[in-house]
Amino acid sequence: MQKVKKRKIKLFPFLTILPIAGAMACFLLFPARYSALILEGATLFAVCVMPATLPCLFLTALLTRQKIFRGAAEKIAPAAKNIFRVSGAGGLCALLSALSGYPVGARTTLDLYERGAIPKGELFRVACLASTSGPMFLVGAVGAGMFENATIGWIIFCAHLSGNYLVCFLLRFAAKKSNGTNAPLPTLQNGGANVIADSVLSVLTVGGAIALFYAFSGILRDTLVLAGIENGYIAAIVTGAVEMTSGCKLLSEIGSGLSVALTAFLVTFGGGCVIAQQLSFLSRAGVKTLPFLGVKLLQGAFAALFAFGFHALL
Repeated sequence: MQKVKKRKIKLFPFLTILPIAGAMACFLLFPARYSALILEGATLFAVCVMPATLPCLFLTALLTRQKIFRGAAEKIAPAAKNIFRVSGAGGLCALLSALSGYPVGARTTLDLYERGAIPKGELFRVACLASTSGPMFLVGAVGAGMFENATIGWIIFCAHLSGNYLVCFLLRFAAKKSNGTNAPLPTLQNGGANVIADSVLSVLTVGGAIALFYAFSGILRDTLVLAGIENGYIAAIVTGAVEMTSGCKLLSEIGSGLSVALTAFLVTFGGGCVIAQQLSFLSRAGVKTLPFLGVKLLQGAFAALFAFGFHALL
């Protein structure tokens, strides 16, 4: 007798379709409400994000094309190789990300990879290493602005970097020995004719992600209100998983040691909006979504532990 083959029901596609269908239904049923949120998100980007992000994207792109960048990369190459098993260019990507924030780190990683400064074998590690927020946001906006305490901002920033770098240090043990990090760094000096156009397109990509996820966050908040969950840790984590800033704001209103730890988790994981911004660049280089998400979750977990410990000590 011929055996009847059983069809396996794949759960993941259904879990993916449900939120997409739900979001489409919200936009169709309540266009005025959620179209207005798109406009609010775009305005937030134009007023608060673009003035800081566009110059950083443009200036870092120019910087990586200068001879001084090649010299600095060669200087830090031994330390970058020994600690994270990445090239000097990858180490400088991490530094620029720590100073300027997520979009700059991801865009610089893509730029250097496309110009041959970052080998394929270390691309994923550099992408994870250069995936950090900067002190301007964490200390200024989150610490001084939301928690009304700049010291808390520095605690979150230090925990954020510690969680990120600890996981990236562990990733070095999974790296292949022949990953190309010993190859001579190619000359990075290049004409900057397309730098302005590339920077503008990159910042518009960031703006589109902010506007979309601002609206998605609004849909989620409305859903939580209908479910009777408006405040507290659950509302903050669920909201922050979509749009990180909203979750941080809710946690700051609680103001406990646990809320500081959870804020460190959210800013390190990034939430859907920040991850979408990064992957809009990194996916073009071949960085896969699921492994990247796994690393970001692990980095967020370690950052939360560090933040809880730092806060308890201080």
